[in-house]
This record gives sequence, structure tokens and C-alpha cells, in this order.
Amino acid sequence: MPDTPAISVELLTKRFGDLTAVNGVSFSASKGEILGLLGPNGAGKTTTIQLMLGLTTPTYGDITILGQDLRRHRRDILKRVNFASAYISLPSNLTVEENLTVFSRLYGIRNGRRRIGELLEQFEISHTLKQVTGALSSGQITRLNLCKAFLNDPDALFLDEPTASLDPDIADKVRTALGEIQRERGVTMIYTSHNMQEVETMCDRVIFLSRGNIVAQGTPAEVLKSARSESMEEVFIAIARNGALKDVAEAEGD
Repeated sequence: MPDTPAISVELLTKRFGDLTAVNGVSFSASKGEILGLLGPNGAGKTTTIQLMLGLTTPTYGDITILGQDLRRHRRDILKRVNFASAYISLPSNLTVEENLTVFSRLYGIRNGRRRIGELLEQFEISHTLKQVTGALSSGQITRLNLCKAFLNDPDALFLDEPTASLDPDIADKVRTALGEIQRERGVTMIYTSHNMQEVETMCDRVIFLSRGNIVAQGTPAEVLKSARSESMEEVFIAIARNGALKDVAEAEGD
């Protein structure tokens, strides 16, 4: 019997008036898998993540995370998951230490101070401990959000553009750290990025969304083969412009 998926979404739909942001989407992620959720701006990625975090209610469909139904067990699930985004900042008037201490207490972390120190060191921002968060650079804020995301040692993690504001050296170190954590802990990750080279490096499988619909999915190699393309960036651009994977293959054949 196959293992129960760590994350499962069935016919997920979200409408805002006449706009259908997510249209009957179904997919799953296995334990320890890094699943890329890709697509152009407005494709439905952020709404899908918000639905999986329980931040907004589906119009229709079911979400199961870590073996539990999100509607009925949201609080229990949220204790075991976390989220980081390059576009969300923590309270700017608190120090790094104060921000992480607040979250460590919310998650009931034992030895919170030690855990904070370990994560700051892992993401190479230990020197910011006493600094006011609002004074940090965008790259430091991104890494601070990653420290927050790993405080509760999550079983599932949602990462929205985790390296978007990082220079190439720090971005590479962050990818290495994420890969190590994923292998050591078997953390399931939903990973969004516009960096297609990063996607090929990090993701076991990918899902491309366009206008709220899944238009391609599989391993990066499978998607490239289906598109008759050698570049994930070409696939992304074609889907962004045409809204479907088949148009990539047709363009390649012309």
C-alpha cells in the first residue's frame, strides 16, 4: 500500500466574485519531497498557498496535510507546518531576538534561546541578534524569515521565493542549508520561485499553474521532455505568454 501523501489537494477551487483564482486543482506531495509550485504572476500560486495554510477558505475542494483534514484540524496542523516569504517582514520595531522569541513562545519551543542561536548561525546572521529588524537589509530579512520558519522544526514547509532578495553567494548557501534540512528531517516543502535554474536544482517535481489551472506537472526532466525544450526558463516564458504547455512544443516544432 502506498504511503499517505504529506500534502494532498483535491479539486481545490477559490472564486472571488466572477474571478476564479484557483480552478479545480488536484495534486499531492510525498513526505520529504520538494514540490515546485510555479507560474507567472496571477497564476494562482499565492492563493493556493493561502488556502493550504488556512488563511482563506476554499470555495470548493479538500486539503489534507500530514494526514489531517485542514477544515477540522487547522490548529493541530499549523503547529507542525511553517511558512516563509521574501515579501513578508516581521515587526520592524522589534529586535531580531525579540521577534524570534515571540514566535518560539507561540510554538511552545523548549530551549527557545538555544534554538534561535542555532538557526541564526546556520543562516549566517548571528550578528543581527540585537539589531532592530527594520534596520536589516532585504537579504537579512529573508534569512530571518527562514529562521522563523524552522523554529518549530516543521514537518511541512511552504517557501515563497526564499532566495529572491539574496546575492548569488548567500542564495547558494541558503539552498544548501534547505537541502540539508530536507534530507536530514524529511521535511516536505512546497517551493515557489521564478528562478528556473534554482527550481531544477531544488525540486523533485514541479507543477505549473496558469490562470488557476494546472497546465504541466512532473519532474523537471519530464516537463522539459513534454515541452521539447532544453530550458525550464523557455517553458516558463511560453506558459506565461500562451497559457499552456502544448504551445511550447508547437513553437519548438515551427
